[in-house]
Amino acid sequence: MWRYHDWLPLLEGETPVSLGEGATPMVPVPSFAKEYGLDTLWIKDEALNATGSFKARGMSAAVTRAAAAGTKAFSTPTAGNAGVALSAYGGSAGVPVTVFAPRWTPKTILTQIETFGADLELIDGHIGDCGKVARAFAAEHEAFDVSTLREPYRIEGKKTMGLEVAEAMGWKFPDALIYPTGGGTGLIGMWKVFKELREAGWVSDELPRLYSVQSEGCAPVVKAFEQGAKKTEPWENAETVAWGLRVPAPLGGSLCLSVGGDQGQSRRGQ
Repeated sequence: MWRYHDWLPLLEGETPVSLGEGATPMVPVPSFAKEYGLDTLWIKDEALNATGSFKARGMSAAVTRAAAAGTKAFSTPTAGNAGVALSAYGGSAGVPVTVFAPRWTPKTILTQIETFGADLELIDGHIGDCGKVARAFAAEHEAFDVSTLREPYRIEGKKTMGLEVAEAMGWKFPDALIYPTGGGTGLIGMWKVFKELREAGWVSDELPRLYSVQSEGCAPVVKAFEQGAKKTEPWENAETVAWGLRVPAPLGGSLCLSVGGDQGQSRRGQ
C-alpha cells in the first residue's frame, strides 16, 4: 500500500514499517451479480493482507508514525484481528505490545497474538470493556494507545482500500460499496479518500452509495440510521458469529452515519 506514499503520512526518505500489506485483489463474482440483478459485483479479498485482514493497513501506518515519534510501547483492545496486526507490526518495529481481548476471542486469534510476541490479557466482557482497561494501562505505563479512532493514522492506512478500488476501476468509483461494519474505520477511511480523490481532480464521478452492513445481534449503526439519529447508542447484549463485528458502542458511530451526507451527497445506503 505504500506505493501510495504521496497520499499517506510518510516523511520524505522515511522507510515505513511494512509487511507487504495492500494490493489485495478485486474478485469478480458473476453468480452473485446475476442473483441480485447487477451488471457486475466484486469482492475485495482483504484476507490476503500480511496478517490476514484489513487491519494490517491501519497498523502499518499507525506503527510507522508512532515508532518514528519515539513510542516505547503500544497497547490496544481487540476483538481479534487488530490485536494480531498490532502484535506483528509492533514486533517488526521492535516496540513492545500489550493486547487486551475478550475472553471469548477464538483461540486461533489469541495464539497468533502471542506468537508475534505480544503480551496478552484476557478480559471478561466485550471490546468496549477491553478499551477501558487498555486506556488505563496506557496511562499507567506510558504506552501509546492504538485504539480505533483514538489516534489519526490507522484510518490513513485503511483509506488505501478506497485508493485500490478506484485504481482497479480505472480511476473511477463504483456505483455502490457494501461494507461489513464493526468499528467502521474502513468505511470512514474509504469515504475520506474518495473525497480526496475528487478534490485532487483524479476522479470526477459521483461519489458512491455506501451500505453499512451489521449483524442482527449487534447493529448500532443500522439502528441509528433507521431512526434518523446522528449518533449511535450502545447495543445491549451484543452477539455475533463474526467476532470482529461485535462492537456494541463504536467510537466512530457518528462518523459512519455522516458519510455520504456531505458535499450534497444524499444517496446514502443503510
